[in-house]
Amino acid sequence: MLEPKVWQLTAGSAVLGLVLAAGAVALAGPWDSGQRKAERDWAAAQGRTGGAHHPGGHPGKPAPAPSAAGVLDELAPPVESLSAPADLPAGLRKTLGPLLESPDLGPAPSASVVDVATGEQLFGERADRPMAPASTIKIATAVAALSALGPDHRIGTTVVTADDKAKGDDKGDDKGGDEGDSEGDDKAKGDDPTEITLVGGGDATLDRKRLRALAEDTARALRDRGVHEVAVRFDVSLYSGPREHPIGPNDNIAPVTALMNGQGRLDDSARDSFGGPAPRSGDPAGDAADVFADLLRERGLKTSGPPAMRKAPKDADRLAVTYSRPVSALVERMLTNSDNDIAESLVRQTAIKAGRPASFAGAQQAVQAELKEQKLPVGGALLRDGSGLNRHDRITSGLLTALLARAADPGRPELRPVLTGLPVAGFSGTLQGRYTDADAITGSGMIRAKTGTLTGVNSLAGTVVGPGGRLLAFAFLAEKAPGPDTAQRALDHLSAELAS
Repeated sequence: MLEPKVWQLTAGSAVLGLVLAAGAVALAGPWDSGQRKAERDWAAAQGRTGGAHHPGGHPGKPAPAPSAAGVLDELAPPVESLSAPADLPAGLRKTLGPLLESPDLGPAPSASVVDVATGEQLFGERADRPMAPASTIKIATAVAALSALGPDHRIGTTVVTADDKAKGDDKGDDKGGDEGDSEGDDKAKGDDPTEITLVGGGDATLDRKRLRALAEDTARALRDRGVHEVAVRFDVSLYSGPREHPIGPNDNIAPVTALMNGQGRLDDSARDSFGGPAPRSGDPAGDAADVFADLLRERGLKTSGPPAMRKAPKDADRLAVTYSRPVSALVERMLTNSDNDIAESLVRQTAIKAGRPASFAGAQQAVQAELKEQKLPVGGALLRDGSGLNRHDRITSGLLTALLARAADPGRPELRPVLTGLPVAGFSGTLQGRYTDADAITGSGMIRAKTGTLTGVNSLAGTVVGPGGRLLAFAFLAEKAPGPDTAQRALDHLSAELAS
């Protein structure tokens, strides 16, 4: 259920843009993830879906979260009433051309502006030139994940056991014999702890609250089987290849593992839905297993020694499971907050779906193959990661606008979270503190866009309602920019001109 504050933020602050956008693309039915902003919805709705309890031996997978009500259809003008001025392309060249020549954007920036309703490129400058996208690559990550997995897919973290004692089987000798010896055998058997395994499924949003619920379900299932002492193991074999991102240890991303708690953050920022850089653990999986073992002890179970990494047996019986929120919500949170950990999780989930290794290399192949299958212009694209932290990533501004246009396609409603997850200029996510200068203020509340920032690299890609009421998709990429602040102001000015 959407909170009133969420509607005030997204529909209230940018209602004109949202209404016209809905008419421009003739959206059919409700948007899959509603018009919520993920960072506020995440904080307000923790535990209502992703942390559901599933007691019993084989909990079923939860039903998809309900979609938001389709309220915009009543407000939007008919698409037939929207018309772009005939001289719009020429007007954009006259307006954007000089701004794109700003030295603040480096020597050769790239730009693409597309009319979403028609697919017509209204303005392009080096739009087919592959450049470093930084975090705007997350738009490609989002489209690939939603296409491959579907918006309702959830990522599970499970606890399993292959120990006969946990299944309640009686392995005693029924042939009789000395009564004392039989009691001794039972005692020795009881002293041997039951082995359970915490199996990571790749959920980068797993936190202590959901681990607590998982421990509660696990403890209940074990008590029902008469088990009171366990040996805790943890399995991270779902992922392969290097754990460290090529940039090395960095406050912007944890080692990429299939199991983590609070994204491996070592400070209180794990409790903050806005996240941001923070010191990270070198062993997020081991730390998560330690937390899980502590929570089991709080629930009266004894543990035998510290948790150890071990692959779960193939015939393991599931004791408990917790699911992430739907991929639609994960995509929104990733885009709004520019969450690198979620991005790397989503591309690996895409690789698993495609039957490829869940590694940096396997994810690159899977995402590019998925986008190619969608007949998107992937020529020259090189997607070395899902987050955009890799400076060797390459993407074109033309591909970014094509991805945004595809997300607005009324025939692809499963992709709508790509648009609803984009930060709102001046109001939310990574755009909260931008569009304050006089030459960019017109874009505040009107523009939704993904930011990208690396040293010398600045980018911006999103949507805005332009002249004539047409929804425009835009992408601007800049390399060798002299400074991030001046480059961001130049990008804000460029995009704000589209809302004039």
